[in-house]
Amino acid sequence: MGGITFDPAKDVPDLAGKVIFITGGTSGLGAESLSQIAVHNPAHIYFTGRNASSATSTISSLKTLAPNTGLTFIPMDQSSLASVKTAITANFTHSRLDVLLCNAGIMNKPPGQTTDGYELQFGTNHMSHALLIKLLLPTLLKTAELPGSDVRIIILTSQGMKMGSLNNLNALRTPGKSMFPGGQMMRYGNSKLANLMYAKQLSILYPQLTCLSIHPGVVKTGLVAEQGYLHKAIIYASQLGSLLEPEQGAWNQVWASVGDVKGVENGGYYEPVGKGGLDGGRCANVKLAGELWDWTQKELEGW
Repeated sequence: MGGITFDPAKDVPDLAGKVIFITGGTSGLGAESLSQIAVHNPAHIYFTGRNASSATSTISSLKTLAPNTGLTFIPMDQSSLASVKTAITANFTHSRLDVLLCNAGIMNKPPGQTTDGYELQFGTNHMSHALLIKLLLPTLLKTAELPGSDVRIIILTSQGMKMGSLNNLNALRTPGKSMFPGGQMMRYGNSKLANLMYAKQLSILYPQLTCLSIHPGVVKTGLVAEQGYLHKAIIYASQLGSLLEPEQGAWNQVWASVGDVKGVENGGYYEPVGKGGLDGGRCANVKLAGELWDWTQKELEGW
């Protein structure tokens, strides 16, 4: 798929009746996606984050732009599976869910572990979303049975997935100090490859859902701003000094979530906007996708 021209103001249909869930919706690409989707009249949008004051400000501004869209902020710390479970159990109340946009993530962090003992980036970017999907999957599948439904799970990955390998899944239960010689960016790559592989396996197991992994592009968000001088210089050099503005950076995920995706490969990987077939064959690795799925499900037993 060679890419499309996409304008979120014109190319998103009326979303009346739809319920949408966005992780990491208080800043960056999540906040941009929330704003671009909310104005198209969905029934309700849930969004997560850790900054309650930012959430309050977001809701206040969107009530002017999208007065008929219901908004619910769910406090959630995605470095803790208990926080994810509690947040959903206590706050998600709808009987339908049309779109789950797994947007939240961290990048290029020093060695560390989540509350549950996973390498920090893998636990936050993959495991928390895997649990979220597990908890919301019954509602997504129920919604897919409704006439005229179009249910989607969209997971943000990154070109950084090309640095990941996932050769030893059990090693992802370490802080990562000796896991790979490339350090923190390789650990980030592991988490992003897991995001891509998980979307692939979801599409295989649940073909009634549209499940895509998408790369937003390299965008001027806090993820880039908080990098050290060397890594920031590498990022800017790789893009010839030109990074996308956050508004543009949200276009690919907004397209995948609520735009026209006729003709996409279910389980595929897409770069901005709607460009497919750029994953270097990783989406074809159904063996790895299945292994990651099985390992993850075992890890989530009891949750």
